[in-house]
Amino acid sequence: MLCVAGAIVCLSLPALAADPKPDASVKNRSVEANVVLDSKIKADAALAADCLAEGRKWIDKNAADAADSRKQDPQLFKDGGWSFERKYSVRSVVDGRYVSVLRDDYVDTRGAHPNSDVNTILWDATDKKRISIRPFFTETSDDGPTMKAMLKAVIASLNVEKRKRDAGETATAEWYKELKPTLLKIGAVTFAPSTAAGKSSGLTFHYPPYAVGPYAEGQYVAFVPWETLKPYLTPEGTRIFGGTRPKGDEEQQ
Repeated sequence: MLCVAGAIVCLSLPALAADPKPDASVKNRSVEANVVLDSKIKADAALAADCLAEGRKWIDKNAADAADSRKQDPQLFKDGGWSFERKYSVRSVVDGRYVSVLRDDYVDTRGAHPNSDVNTILWDATDKKRISIRPFFTETSDDGPTMKAMLKAVIASLNVEKRKRDAGETATAEWYKELKPTLLKIGAVTFAPSTAAGKSSGLTFHYPPYAVGPYAEGQYVAFVPWETLKPYLTPEGTRIFGGTRPKGDEEQQ
């Protein structure tokens, strides 16, 4: 409020954006855990149900772990209960059918610092189910040509990002040793947006802190342009890829 000439004048201030209401939650003396779906996910009933079912299982497991830990060592909770939050958000939609979802987790168990994790979901909105990237490549065998080419491109992208952050390449070989030319060991993948409508410009691989660098470096995203993967694409892969990665996406991810 501002007082002018003996009168009280109320100046309107913009309202602060409220945190989104959780779509599933539990709160007790041991734990507070929430799951949040973004509006684009909620627009697809089948996808929303799938994410919410997974999220509720995650909440139940963490709540049970917290309760067990409190019984075993109540001192762990002297500063309060543990906190968990999982957010599901749409990263891209390709051909109106293939939806890339980011699943971001926040975890605070009263350790030295909170931790975060990131994983991904590829969703076929037509068949209403989760899929992998296998249908878009002629082969994805462990240590096969596709996966070797993909991993080489991932490491090259990570090295570029490390130089941007002045992280250098100190001990990068040690950090990258867990990355393997297999679908399960190369990283959590999404389809990158494109300047061409309805297309994907390539693949982005998402890594939480500690995965490919020290905690202080935070998360990393490696981008592999579709042209690098062109020799290995199936007809469906060739159909959905095209264009280039928007500059705004590179800056945000």
